[in-house]
Amino acid sequence: MATIPIDAKIAAFLDLIAWSEGTSISPVSKNDGYDVIVSGVDGRHTFNDYGFHPFAHGRAPIVVRASTPPLLSTASGRYQIILPTWLSLSRQYMLPSFLPMNQDSAAIALLSKHYAINYIITGELQVAFALASCIWASFPSSHANQPTHTPANLLSVYTSLLATQDVKL
Repeated sequence: MATIPIDAKIAAFLDLIAWSEGTSISPVSKNDGYDVIVSGVDGRHTFNDYGFHPFAHGRAPIVVRASTPPLLSTASGRYQIILPTWLSLSRQYMLPSFLPMNQDSAAIALLSKHYAINYIITGELQVAFALASCIWASFPSSHANQPTHTPANLLSVYTSLLATQDVKL
């Protein structure tokens, strides 16, 4: 049996996050989800200036749910990174723009910070899913009060995505 390269495992997991968050499969995306802003009560949103996080210059957060109080979000890009998280990561890792490669770096940094990356590498995906659920609202056991995917569904999609990575290498 061939050994799967670590970078393929991580790339497949990044693709899984984008699939789970709905960005890479969004019908409005023109760039594999890197240009998607969280959907709101007023519809779907995208951006085309990767120089900064879309909310970095004072854009009002998106009203995701009109409740009392309303659910507001600045989630943007392939991995739906909120502005405060992006500002922290961009300073810490010197990410000068919101370009796709920097969004990827930020997602990997988040996986590392929450120790999920170790479990992705060792193939302990159930643990990785649980650890990633504190970052991404679409992962099982997330406390974001939003729809989530089951571990079995994520595992099935990850397996398919990993097979695709093997082809890309």
